[in-house]
Amino acid sequence: MDVLDAVILGIIQGLTEFLPVSSSGHLELGKAILGDTSVPEESLLFTVVLHFATALSTIVVFRKDILEIIGGLLSFKWNEETQFSLKIIVSMIPAVLVGLLFEEQLEALFGGNILFVGFMLLITALLLWLADKAKNTGKKVSYSNAFVIGVSQAIAMLPGISRSGATISTSVLLGNDKTKAARFSFLMVVPLIFGKIAKDLLSGELMESNADFTILAVGFVAAFLAGLVACTWMIALVKKSKLSWFAAYCFVVGLAAIIFAYAQ
Repeated sequence: MDVLDAVILGIIQGLTEFLPVSSSGHLELGKAILGDTSVPEESLLFTVVLHFATALSTIVVFRKDILEIIGGLLSFKWNEETQFSLKIIVSMIPAVLVGLLFEEQLEALFGGNILFVGFMLLITALLLWLADKAKNTGKKVSYSNAFVIGVSQAIAMLPGISRSGATISTSVLLGNDKTKAARFSFLMVVPLIFGKIAKDLLSGELMESNADFTILAVGFVAAFLAGLVACTWMIALVKKSKLSWFAAYCFVVGLAAIIFAYAQ
């Protein structure tokens, strides 16, 4: 992988982390098209670094919300901010369990299996299409909703299943307001990303890798800048209820990936 490849993949990650089209799926497709021959472990390292960049872009975009949440927590009262934080923790449980119990199996899927990615993109398209048919409400995410949304986030660890698409769609299908669903979806992933980075740092996995850190840095910057643009754009799109656009896109890309895989 050279610098140009890292920039391209970083932009793909930054854009698709927030748009409900599966960032991991697009990264796998991008690496397959660019001829990336990295072993799954190295490929996953680059993917984790790019996700870390988009987590930082999320913090920048939602900095006011995050500061309000922190302020509410520091007041040590059972207020709205404390309840929201607890819901975020509840939503993290399924993904944490899946990540700990099936880490090796998940890593094996990040090796350019574009046929698998194609079928998962079709599932993402179906979820988005169903969510687009749901009525918009003013309902907030409940604790039980948070856990169910967390299950969809855990499933979205598969390449090709959009994390934002799965969580926003699940939340909307549960009857939650689309704007509130998008806000919850974007904020719930931040602790998981930082938790993953901390785990890898403590285990020494990142330092032991032979990956080119210049390439990682270039990809990081590209993903961060693209993430800032995409996150802001996605918030506006969700308010306008345009999920069907992304459903059509995922269907076309998924179908193309399947055809490409069978043509190899």
